[in-house]
Amino acid sequence: MKFGIIRECKNPPDKRVVLPPALCQTVIEKYPKAQIIVKPSSVRAFADQEYRDIGVEVANKMAECDVLLGVKEVPIKDLIPNKKYFFFSHTIKKQPYNRDLLRAILEKNIELYDHEVITSLKGIRLVAFGRYAGIVGAYNGVRAYGLKSGRFELPKAETLKDQQALIAELQKIKLPNIKVLLTGKGRVGSGAKEMLDGMNLKKVTVDEFLHQTFDEPVYCQIDASEYNKRKDGVRGNKADFFANPEEYRSDFFRFAKVTDLYIAGHFYGDGAPYLYTREDVKHLEFNIKVVADISCDIDGPVATTIRASTIAKPIYGYHPQKEKEVDYLKPEAIAVMAVDNLPAELPRDASNGFGEAFSKHVIPAFFNGDKDGILKRSQMTKNGKLTKNYKYLQDYVDGKE
Repeated sequence: MKFGIIRECKNPPDKRVVLPPALCQTVIEKYPKAQIIVKPSSVRAFADQEYRDIGVEVANKMAECDVLLGVKEVPIKDLIPNKKYFFFSHTIKKQPYNRDLLRAILEKNIELYDHEVITSLKGIRLVAFGRYAGIVGAYNGVRAYGLKSGRFELPKAETLKDQQALIAELQKIKLPNIKVLLTGKGRVGSGAKEMLDGMNLKKVTVDEFLHQTFDEPVYCQIDASEYNKRKDGVRGNKADFFANPEEYRSDFFRFAKVTDLYIAGHFYGDGAPYLYTREDVKHLEFNIKVVADISCDIDGPVATTIRASTIAKPIYGYHPQKEKEVDYLKPEAIAVMAVDNLPAELPRDASNGFGEAFSKHVIPAFFNGDKDGILKRSQMTKNGKLTKNYKYLQDYVDGKE
């Protein structure tokens, strides 16, 4: 089995990689029948020489490989027909901007395996960059607070080596006695929590956060059961919420009244209520000054996120009354950090974390007959057609929706 690590060609190019050098070495040692070829890249976070140093071939030989491994979408012109590809296709939610990509994949008889749907039997995602999105997102949120308030300036995350370097910068600053709210307790929320703990912020309970004042900065981490409540008044829980989201309404505003910096690291599902609306933001009691929206659903549950921002320009302002973008430094503006590819700012750490999961869960499937169904569940296309689990995308491909 010959694996090819492609050069990331989406513009701007991503520095991350599915398998860093050390993990290539691990795979080759564990699976003698595995061969890895790396396409040369001047952008990748790991230099070509780092692969050569451990004996991995670096060459323009992707056409010779059986399986091609990438991170972001492969431009249509670069797709090699009749190959197996792994990358984030951003098509499973029928994203209009990638309809032609999925069409091309089908036309070129490519077997597409999407990282986003590599799951266990219980449907739990096995490979993801979420933790690193949380790590960088929390750092960027604190950085945005410093710029918005004029209290301090932190260097951009992309200029720092790794997570420890980010934490070291956070430990240098002194926050006033603000309240920081973090939504989500999954990979993203856990990554963000690592950073808040790393800067030694005091964690408080929901009741303390809502009703007490402090002479130091504090944070509170909440999940869906704490910022939503059932419409019928019956006591709900997280499991019930995910099973019946339409039965709930947002109970987030009580947090918005006392929060200064909000870090959004939650998962948002279809049918769930928005955390806060544009009308909520107009309310005089809405206190949030800075939003770090790691989840980054445009015009979605975090109403101040009206577009994604970029690594180059990560912060913009939202004017509550005018409902439009303004300079984030204006007094009336809410500063919004909504970068949609945060892990790319910490490419080596993110690649190592992702690669560990990929080599643990996915690589073995090629050598054990896919006994756990890892490949079968994540395969979106085969023989020029959508596979059974992804037939729901047919009308999207045909342009009917």
